[in-house]
Amino acid sequence: MFRVQVLSRHLAPNARAGQGQRTGSVQPRGCSAPQPGSSEDGDAVVVVHGLRTAIGRAKRGSFKDTTPDELLSAVMQAVLNDVKLSPRDLGDICVGNVLQPGAGAIMARVAQFLSGIPESVPLYCVNRQCSSGLQAFINIAGGIRNGAYDIGLACGVESMSRRATGDLNSLGDVGSRMMDNEKARDCLIPMGITSENVAERFGISREKQDTFAAASQQKAAKAQSTGLFMAEITPVKTSILDEAGNEKTITVTRDDGIRASTTLAGLGKLRPAFKETGSTTAGNSSQVSDGAAAVLVAKRSKAVELGLPILGVLRSYAVVGVPPDIMGIGPAYAIPAALEKAGLTVDDIDVFEINEAFASQSLWHCIHVYRDRNGGCSRV
Repeated sequence: MFRVQVLSRHLAPNARAGQGQRTGSVQPRGCSAPQPGSSEDGDAVVVVHGLRTAIGRAKRGSFKDTTPDELLSAVMQAVLNDVKLSPRDLGDICVGNVLQPGAGAIMARVAQFLSGIPESVPLYCVNRQCSSGLQAFINIAGGIRNGAYDIGLACGVESMSRRATGDLNSLGDVGSRMMDNEKARDCLIPMGITSENVAERFGISREKQDTFAAASQQKAAKAQSTGLFMAEITPVKTSILDEAGNEKTITVTRDDGIRASTTLAGLGKLRPAFKETGSTTAGNSSQVSDGAAAVLVAKRSKAVELGLPILGVLRSYAVVGVPPDIMGIGPAYAIPAALEKAGLTVDDIDVFEINEAFASQSLWHCIHVYRDRNGGCSRV
């Protein structure tokens, strides 16, 4: 959770970011109690702890043969064990999941029981597409704010190895009338084409996209090589089949998709992936992935009562709607809305962490939020 502490320390000035490997437990930090004369109050919603699995490459990576319930169970159990919290203390669990199998909650409920969390703890799933995990966090925070409970678990999980995306035959109960409505029809546009639309509409060149992608890979490689991700990743023991169909047991502790050898020159040689004359390639797009994460959220007074650590405080959130044909620009409009609700400006924020689905939409966030036409994004 080193990055979470860095991201949130301007909200909790007395917190100190921890470093290094996970020790198997999380100790209370200096910001666990409200400071005299501060605006912090016992009803505030705080982040207590969180972990993730490593991120596997779908179909070919470390978790290609691992079911989502096992991924989710690993992080659920690890988060509770780290802070030595009884699962019976949880008031609710919300799991963000886009590619929901069956009735949706079945897989997550299975993971709950595999984690040793009793049936008396309720659980449900939520789907807000790419921000489903964030929505799970906000839903748990909402339950705490309205007094339904004092502590809850927010999770997210996807297995893109197991569940296909973009299959028009799997739309389900959608009527033919959608084809008569432009916006409804735009909901069928593949994500790669929405990236192309963003690049074309806002004048984001292939060179800028490749430059951003190369810098992103270099930053990720540096963070991995220096061990900065180790504190937030819980090891997962699983089985994998090799090309000959032989099963072997492995323990996954590192992200699959980080390519330390990525160069701007190498990215420039890649062909467009979604449109013959386009600028979106496999190199300036995110991979399809398998993984899971869990965050423990609490009312500040409850966290203090239980002696739990506090990594950050929820000040604000915002959800906005954008045109479906350029769906990746959502954060560029949600960020200003959230800042306005919190009474903050862009200059008050030390670090932004934004989902880099495509370099095109990531660069538009820089332009729209910072008015940075060069796409430098020094604070992203």
